[in-house]
Amino acid sequence: MKSLILLTGARFLVPLFLVFSLYVLLRGHNAPGGGFIGGLIAACGFTLYAFAAGVEAARKALRIDPRTIGILGLICALIGAFASAFTGQEPFAGVWGEVWGYAVSSVLVFDIGVYLAVFGGMLTLIFALEETA
Repeated sequence: MKSLILLTGARFLVPLFLVFSLYVLLRGHNAPGGGFIGGLIAACGFTLYAFAAGVEAARKALRIDPRTIGILGLICALIGAFASAFTGQEPFAGVWGEVWGYAVSSVLVFDIGVYLAVFGGMLTLIFALEETA
């Protein structure tokens, strides 16, 4: 069933879901939240769009296969988790560096990896279930 009201609402809500998920991701270092819940919120936005417009339209809007996003997230999380090994510290120890003039920590890299892994994994699951239904 296609609903014009749901489709119109989804077009406005998906960007809000994505912006809020990024806010939760970045806020999670000093307060509750972080990569996991941020990835779930972003996946909810695309799930809403998939329900409204169909899975094929949601895949086109995403532009990248969700499995690829999940794999990149796992790689990013592993890099963030074991970045401290290069400095002789224990795994998951916070390491700070500078990228293009900005201070970046291994904790942020790990959190971004978790965000992408959850986002890609949930969308892979939801799209597969929606396509078989």
